[in-house]
Amino acid sequence: MERVPPPEEIDAGPVVLRRVTEADAEGVAAAIGESIAHLQPWMAWAHDGHSLDDALGWIRRSEEGWAEGTEFNYLIRLADGTVAGSIGLMARVGPGALEIGYWLHAGHTGRGYATAAAGALTAAGLALPGIERIVIKHDAANHASGAVPRRLGYREVERVPRDPVAPAEAGVDVVWETRG
Repeated sequence: MERVPPPEEIDAGPVVLRRVTEADAEGVAAAIGESIAHLQPWMAWAHDGHSLDDALGWIRRSEEGWAEGTEFNYLIRLADGTVAGSIGLMARVGPGALEIGYWLHAGHTGRGYATAAAGALTAAGLALPGIERIVIKHDAANHASGAVPRRLGYREVERVPRDPVAPAEAGVDVVWETRG
């Protein structure tokens, strides 16, 4: 079944979510480069020397995922266009569901941007045909990431042990969900 995509731009209050394109590569690379120490403990893909080519690779995979209906990645942007992070909906948690994943630039944490972005993307995801629930997963040790679904009223549904893939991880996925 072909998945109907969400809007390419979503107003999320203090931030705007815009579908990521190749034109965004320099902004993505800069945001990651400026935040590498903040991201490395939690994101397996965050490494020293993260380059423009790495950013382009992610963007190209994102464009393929959008075309295939398997993932819908956005940049979280401030009103002036500054890249504050990224958020996406991914079709990897089973039928009738999408998962949200996100990261923020180190200089833009603690301002409610991730919560606003995840709230807006939750609403957009639940508005899609056939989508009944949205899932957010985070490592149990990542309390900042876990605060987002809690603030949005998601319900914790399980904790799943797994091998850690990033240095600060405890190796337990906390799974939250909300239903439409």
